[in-house]
Amino acid sequence: MSLWKRISSHADCEARMAAYYDEKGLFDLRLCLAAWIEDRIMSEQITPNSAEQLERVALKFNEDLQQKLLSTRTASDQALKYRVVELCTQIQRTSALELYTHLRGGLQKELQLATEKSVATPGPSMPLSPYNMNNPAAAMVAAGGGVGVGGGYMDSSELMSVQPALGGGLGVIHNAVGANGGGNVTPIGMATAKVELYEIEHQILQYFNDFSTCGNSLKMLVQNYSYMLNSTGSPNAEEAFKCLMTEKAAIVTTLCRSYLCYEPLQELIISELNNWRRQQALAGNGAPFNESTLDQIQRCFELLESFIGHLLAAVKETLRVHIVNDEPELNNLLERVRSAQKNLVCAAFIVDKQPPQVMKTNTRFAASVRWLIGSQLGIHNNPPTIECIIMSENQANRFVTRGTQMDSTLAGQSSGEIQNCSSTMEYQQNNHIFSASFRNMQLKKIKRAEKKGTESVMDEKFALFFYATTTVNDYQIRVWTLSLPVVVIVHGNQEPQSWATITWDNAFADIVREPFMITDRVTWAQLSVALNTKFGSSTQRALTRDNLDFLYEKLQRDERSDYITWNQFCKEPLPDRPFTFWEWFFAIMKLTKDHLMGMWKASCIMGFINKVKAQDDLMRSATGIGTFLLRFSDSELGGVTIAYVNEYGSVTMLSPWTARDFQILNLADRIRDLNMLRWLHPSDTNAVPQDRDRAFGEFYSPRTEPTPGYVRSTLHVQVRNTIGDNGSIIGTPQHPIPSPPQDSSMSMGNSGEFAMADFESMTNFVDVYKL
Repeated sequence: MSLWKRISSHADCEARMAAYYDEKGLFDLRLCLAAWIEDRIMSEQITPNSAEQLERVALKFNEDLQQKLLSTRTASDQALKYRVVELCTQIQRTSALELYTHLRGGLQKELQLATEKSVATPGPSMPLSPYNMNNPAAAMVAAGGGVGVGGGYMDSSELMSVQPALGGGLGVIHNAVGANGGGNVTPIGMATAKVELYEIEHQILQYFNDFSTCGNSLKMLVQNYSYMLNSTGSPNAEEAFKCLMTEKAAIVTTLCRSYLCYEPLQELIISELNNWRRQQALAGNGAPFNESTLDQIQRCFELLESFIGHLLAAVKETLRVHIVNDEPELNNLLERVRSAQKNLVCAAFIVDKQPPQVMKTNTRFAASVRWLIGSQLGIHNNPPTIECIIMSENQANRFVTRGTQMDSTLAGQSSGEIQNCSSTMEYQQNNHIFSASFRNMQLKKIKRAEKKGTESVMDEKFALFFYATTTVNDYQIRVWTLSLPVVVIVHGNQEPQSWATITWDNAFADIVREPFMITDRVTWAQLSVALNTKFGSSTQRALTRDNLDFLYEKLQRDERSDYITWNQFCKEPLPDRPFTFWEWFFAIMKLTKDHLMGMWKASCIMGFINKVKAQDDLMRSATGIGTFLLRFSDSELGGVTIAYVNEYGSVTMLSPWTARDFQILNLADRIRDLNMLRWLHPSDTNAVPQDRDRAFGEFYSPRTEPTPGYVRSTLHVQVRNTIGDNGSIIGTPQHPIPSPPQDSSMSMGNSGEFAMADFESMTNFVDVYKL
């Protein structure tokens, strides 16, 4: 099925594309030669690398199109003949480049719509091109250069020269495409643009097109004004003056209307950038993150910069037509346009690669900043140097909320000493990325604020502050941006609590805020998402509903509330425990990541379940004796324990194993050594118990034959059992005894009885050496 047939099968898509092609009167052409246009453009093997080459491609397409139409005129269908004649007349009124780029841009839009409707079309790809071929307005954007923050239109030296109206202020270009025509064209068959951003870009181009129509009117106004000044004694001077007033009033109305259209688009795209930054913060907790969306956002920033630049130039040119002494409306518009442009340029300066959020002193790290204006201002021709300092929360707060001015003393306001803290921006022509990379920074010293109450260094937030000053056409541009909050540590044992601070901030902070204000309580629904994201990204398997219910009970303790406070999360010790919830959770996460990853991903570990429920589940198991499960210890940080149904039908719980134990012998091998473990109780209530070796077999270490001439020694786990007062089987602690002869096996242990069937605080296994 052709691409057009797919589009026409959806009325909304067909109507949208019909409106697009009708802008140039090409809808009938698209219908008449649908298959030919698709085959002709999609099968092109030439990728234009200059405006001249693009024009040659367009001319060749135009010639082929006319030949196709001439051959169609021989058809016997009389109605078709008349239609072809009309089409031939239409294409002769349209320049070859305009016709080609509009059709090619239409195919891109059709593919986007087809993708949205889940009807993506297979087939050949459109050659990747650095040109935007969607719209003549995009060509104007490309060729139009840029504007400094203070105003003033300028041409970029990278762009081919064009013939702008008004001596370089505003012009409509129909036959030239600049080298920075708006980013790479997505190949046909590969379009994955976010629909919302695509719609914003389309809207910007549409309003830009509408605004560009006043270019000729403005040019005529300037000419008439000049004529009037040179003919003041003319008998028609009064009439000319009235006409000039009318012309200027119409242009002012158009400029005001264009700004009213522009302003919400700028707010919308800055909001989209803030959403991207929010997703970037969530990615710090392990959430999925599509970084490539930033390229689409940059495309919109570039279009907006060109739009506001041309609008500013037009307002200035209109002000030069000085007819009356006071023009408050136009002067007010000038200030609003300048302010909007400044806000746009400053908002486009961001941290695209964040530094590590738990930062250890004297440890190397990297970060990068990016300016989303690309080459629009021409700054890439003389790229600025970006400086970086580290700011405390109070410093950042003062700077942001009180509007502290950037000056030469800013470097002296740093809260620490950073090596390799400057980098010159670089512009990548192939993808239009204008960025500065800091690849080898190192924090040598840190100045800390005085602590109050129970505050610790792990609660203290800093941020890297990136800033630059550059000049464009005698206008000075100052930009700055802050990284996400970082916590500075000097010892590894400070890491868990530091990650509590960062995890809470990443999950619940607003991007637009006073640094670094954060709520001290959140709903369980919010926190459960954050915990699941953090644990799932670290261990590669998400938590189950039962896991989360268990965590909720642990956090709430005896209270029932919809909210969890910061103190409950990481400050207050758990009941009858010397550690907090976060310390317990973080230790389990680290243990799982370092030693249990494969088994956790395979759902061999139930994990988050309390003792009572574990006992109940095992006692109700259909497989009975030998059924076991693995749960995380409540009493020991970073511990995992086994609960199993013993030969007397009661439940035994082995004391926890920790990372130290797994450095000697992994968990799967320990389970293999314990013959009383036969059936793994499923973590999913809808599943059935699994044979132990089937569940853990892939995680067993291979047993190799000893090297000839040597006697093999092996390490095994053994549980010594005694019968308690209630008849249950009890794991007993084991201690070493003197070494036996070489040809015998050795068990290390001592006898003893305990009146309880749960021994998480006891050592219940012994290392057995067979020589």
